[in-house]
Amino acid sequence: MEDDRALAEFCRAEWPRLVGSLSLDVGSRELAEDLAQETLARVCTHWRRVRKADSPSAWAHRVAFNLAKSHGRRQGRWARVQPLLAARPLGAVDLDRASVLAVRDALATLPTAQRQALILRYFADLSVRDTAAAMRCPENTVKTHTRRALEALRLSGLLDDGIELADEPDHDEEVG
Repeated sequence: MEDDRALAEFCRAEWPRLVGSLSLDVGSRELAEDLAQETLARVCTHWRRVRKADSPSAWAHRVAFNLAKSHGRRQGRWARVQPLLAARPLGAVDLDRASVLAVRDALATLPTAQRQALILRYFADLSVRDTAAAMRCPENTVKTHTRRALEALRLSGLLDDGIELADEPDHDEEVG
């Protein structure tokens, strides 16, 4: 009974983070919700193993990104989304929506590993350690992907040169 409650609580807490992370990765909230639902179904199936993981959230995000990658191979990830975005007249889009689209478009230009590192670090708010676990790579690789992604976004004009994000890779040392 307690295990069922822990699973339900994990799913409730993780759902918005998964949907948000996947939305940024795949560019579609509807697809993100489908992928997040599949991810949580797999969490439920493997809960006894997942709950014992160092970071169940990192495990779920790794599964989510793998599902997105598989979907992208089958469907052509951006081929479906870009015509929908281009069809909307700019004047009809409010500023917040325009900002969201600008962020998605900028993220879409980044290589997959850089995009996922930024999403996990700054949107999903995972530590470098948990991001490395989710991406199945060393922590220094996460820091390198994050640094390169931020540099690319600065060059594209999305980030001002004067803006410093908290916990940028060169300053992000895990304590403990």
